[in-house]
Amino acid sequence: MKHGIQIACAALLAGGCLMAGQAFAQSKPQVIIGYEDNGADPYMVSMAEHLFEHHMNADVEYKLFSSGPAAMSALASNSLAFMCGLGVPPLVTAIAQGLPMAIIYNQERYTEAAGIVVKPESGIHDVSGLQGKKIAIVAGSQASFELATFLAQAHVPYSSVTQINMAPPQMRTSWVTGAIDAAIVWDPVFSALRAAGGKAIKTDGDLPRGASSYNVCIVNADWAKTHAELAKGFVAALDEGYQITKKDPDKAIAEMARQTGVTVPVAKGELAGYELFSGADQTTPKVMGSGAGVKTSATYETLSNTAKVLNQIGRIQTVPANFDNNVVPQYSQPLAH
Repeated sequence: MKHGIQIACAALLAGGCLMAGQAFAQSKPQVIIGYEDNGADPYMVSMAEHLFEHHMNADVEYKLFSSGPAAMSALASNSLAFMCGLGVPPLVTAIAQGLPMAIIYNQERYTEAAGIVVKPESGIHDVSGLQGKKIAIVAGSQASFELATFLAQAHVPYSSVTQINMAPPQMRTSWVTGAIDAAIVWDPVFSALRAAGGKAIKTDGDLPRGASSYNVCIVNADWAKTHAELAKGFVAALDEGYQITKKDPDKAIAEMARQTGVTVPVAKGELAGYELFSGADQTTPKVMGSGAGVKTSATYETLSNTAKVLNQIGRIQTVPANFDNNVVPQYSQPLAH
């Protein structure tokens, strides 16, 4: 996976996000936005309502990825301008490789939409019961940080839990066949396993805000500097999707359900598992902060704390000295109240 990330990052450094720079051959810039299926999410409203196309005045293409690590690897052959629905660990891994990757918009904080779910017959009643058990996980994703944090809190050795790396859709099959005792995953699979009789022993709401689980949109920081108007338009489109979700939730949730192929009640339940952030929220301390306050913001602190954990469990070799160039709230400044 590290090798794959290095390749992806090389593509970024070499101009992998420069699709917009082809405007000389076209009337509008081309922008490719990658995303994950994290369940219902306001950015799906932005997609359905063509808000990205409107605010960026661009030809937009969307690419779906099964997980954050998969997206980072695929960046080598898919020149993405932006990637949404990404967890923090894949980003930290890329930053540790020296890549100019930055959070341009923190979409939401997981509260009830992700966590550890176990089979009742497994005999696991709390985190300490995971010792000696098999747990499904997307290795290198946000789940690696979460699992390490939860195990440390319960004083359970990280190496005592057998981790089985698999994509979220595979977890459903492994759950039915009995190949796994537990899973640490996000919606829609987290909710699906609970609906199949699983019991949640931890949710991401149990994590502190400064060491939490977020879905973020990232950008190549160097590319954003030279395409500032596209970056601002991207953020404005996300914010409008959020505003529609707040003002007309029935319409928004119906659009999210169509995008994800689930029922309206399921989409409503998935959305309820997030603390959503607006464009104006981005420059506040609870999200990315502003000016000198960026370094004490919840997002910045989460990058730092995630890096320490990933280093401790061997996912990254060194902890970056700082993340000063990896949190860029300035493109949201026009939306600040």
